Amino acid sequence: MSTEFDEIRPYHDEELPQIYEELIADPAFRQVAAAVMPDVPFEAIAARMRGCHTKLDFQKAFCYPFLKDLMKRCTEGVEMDNPDPQGVYTYISNHRDIVLDSGFLSVLLVEAGGDTPEIAIGDNLLIYPWIKKLVRINKSFIVQRALTMRQMLQSSARMSAYMHYAIREKHQSIWIAQREGRAKDSDDRTQDSILKMLVMGGEGTILQRLREMNVHPLSISYEYDPCDYLKAQEFQQKRDDATFKKSQADDLKNMQTGIFGMKGHVHFQANGCINAELDKLDDSLPKQELFARISALIDRRIHAGYKLYPNNYVAHDLLYAEQRFTEHYTEADRQRFSEYLEGQLQKIELPHKDVPFLREKLLLMYANPLTNQLKALEG
Repeated sequence: MSTEFDEIRPYHDEELPQIYEELIADPAFRQVAAAVMPDVPFEAIAARMRGCHTKLDFQKAFCYPFLKDLMKRCTEGVEMDNPDPQGVYTYISNHRDIVLDSGFLSVLLVEAGGDTPEIAIGDNLLIYPWIKKLVRINKSFIVQRALTMRQMLQSSARMSAYMHYAIREKHQSIWIAQREGRAKDSDDRTQDSILKMLVMGGEGTILQRLREMNVHPLSISYEYDPCDYLKAQEFQQKRDDATFKKSQADDLKNMQTGIFGMKGHVHFQANGCINAELDKLDDSLPKQELFARISALIDRRIHAGYKLYPNNYVAHDLLYAEQRFTEHYTEADRQRFSEYLEGQLQKIELPHKDVPFLREKLLLMYANPLTNQLKALEG
């Protein structure tokens, strides 16, 4: 078995018993397990872990019930249109929540009769050894960040080779966000660098390498983003201090708020594999133009697939001081969303809080999906 991908790949099933024992012996993991499952003795958790012989066993024993409980407590329902659970795809989606975008997708695919995808996750989130072990049990592969340029090229080439291997040899679907990090203002755009990374692996032309990956754009729509106020706060922090960077504590707060905050309705739209559209492109185009066209194609699919809620229409009208979309919401919807915004603004704790700026950023987050969908449907 090749060791080329050992540093970044999910664990092989035969490695799990050793990893379970390392986690069971880790006081930090025991503390977290007790907090997440306060009514279950840790000995019972350990025994259940030892009884999971595959990564999917572990997901069904621990992750699936945790996510189903979250759906019940923190959403008004999570649904997916047009799933193809038997297909093997590279799902490229917009990115709203650090943990739940891929988590909810896994639940939806399993419930449609399929397998869970492997998940690309940045190593900046793996701040404790137990987290890194847990995500690799949970079928995640590691995106290495904070490297030198040379290291980044080597890391990207290895990750690309692994993703091609997962699709071609393991027949394993993959989920990856369309950009590094979340789009703070919900103006979702595919970074060309993601596509450039994908074509570092495989063989043949750019289009042949991409076709092998069965790229499948996915639209994710949350009625409410629990982290919206944290994103708005970060906009002001970066505006006021060009050197501002989030701390590990900030990342943890974003993860916790996103997981346990109220999200309202959540919708996933599977938009189909783009291979037929790739067949229509000219491989002789300059690379930059070719990547730009493919990114635009993915973006149109994602934007057209958004599920829009009254919030999106209200936010657009409030942001641009219009009455353009009043047929899509009631006065009660408008009042409810306005009160929600004020409540989120109250949560922001900054010494020189710029309320008009922060309100505009919050409105932009909810208006941009509508703005982008209108453009996508016009085209």
